[in-house]
Amino acid sequence: MDTHGHAKGYWYGKDPGQRAVAIDVLNALRDYRASEQAMRRRTRSSMGMGEKDLLALRYLFEAEADGRVMKPKDLGDKLGITSASMTTLIDRLVESGHIRREPHPTDRRALILKATPGSDQEVRHTLGGMHRRMLDAACALNPDESQIVVNFLQHMSEALDTIDEEPADPEKPENPENPGKPAAS
Repeated sequence: MDTHGHAKGYWYGKDPGQRAVAIDVLNALRDYRASEQAMRRRTRSSMGMGEKDLLALRYLFEAEADGRVMKPKDLGDKLGITSASMTTLIDRLVESGHIRREPHPTDRRALILKATPGSDQEVRHTLGGMHRRMLDAACALNPDESQIVVNFLQHMSEALDTIDEEPADPEKPENPENPGKPAAS
């Protein structure tokens, strides 16, 4: 809030009405994201790992929990990295003792990747308290509030995942016949 009690919203302009409440929500979401990014930096630092390393471990934990095997190519696809980068990442995580290569259970030519029990314990020790606090915060919501938050976050994901054809010009009014497009001059 600024000194006049209005929501700060550099990107959204100044609006003392309903938009001010929406801007407060977006500012709270931005604050949450900043806290999450800071937590990720602290976690990477304390574990001596990069962002992709932690994400790789998460995918390996998920695969194991689901009873699936993870080949290096599968993990590389999930991480969106090249084969060469994947090899470097795997070598680094094997050397640090976080993952191991094992023979594929049905394809003797292939290898699979598995997180070591020690890496699972390390991640749980490092992130366990934070995950409990986050779950406590989510459990404090009643079912209606939970659904509102889920719907909001899904809509926010859709808003972020949508790619605009061209940036909107705030100086040009929208074309009522073609919403999202500026009116012809």
